[in-house]
Amino acid sequence: MQFEGSSDRTGDWSGTVPTAFDARVVALVLATAALAASVNVPHGGFAMAGVAFLLLTAGGLAVHWLGERKLRRVTAELVERWSDAGGTIDGVSRTSDGMRTEWVVHTPDGDVTVGGVPVVPMARLSVEWQGVGDTMDAGEAEENVDRLAETLYEEIFEIRATAEQTR
Repeated sequence: MQFEGSSDRTGDWSGTVPTAFDARVVALVLATAALAASVNVPHGGFAMAGVAFLLLTAGGLAVHWLGERKLRRVTAELVERWSDAGGTIDGVSRTSDGMRTEWVVHTPDGDVTVGGVPVVPMARLSVEWQGVGDTMDAGEAEENVDRLAETLYEEIFEIRATAEQTR
């Protein structure tokens, strides 16, 4: 897919987006599962509480994993479309602290941070570039990824090209 005004720039992007789990979400899942399982102790005993804890933890981690996959898929599609349109992508890395599900897209024009809330029924995608951010439903972003990629491409890559042309 080529957007209007694209150039033939290339970068070193390998075509992959690394996994990025959110330790805060995992801690919330564990705490919620423990609290909910503890309610079962008076009624079903420790065995029932243990089973409830395992089921709730497995369900919570699955919901987080599915949300992370959705955000990673949208990020990969955005970066792929930007690269196909002529944007220079130097690489994609996850944030190093492990406390957020987000990736940094490295470009010559500055870093673009893409991430969000990795819980599948209410997954939210956020994109931030040069201190300006936008947040949207991840499902909506996935459905309209072409339009979203084109809009963000214009903001991120074509601003520099326009500035260089006016010199």
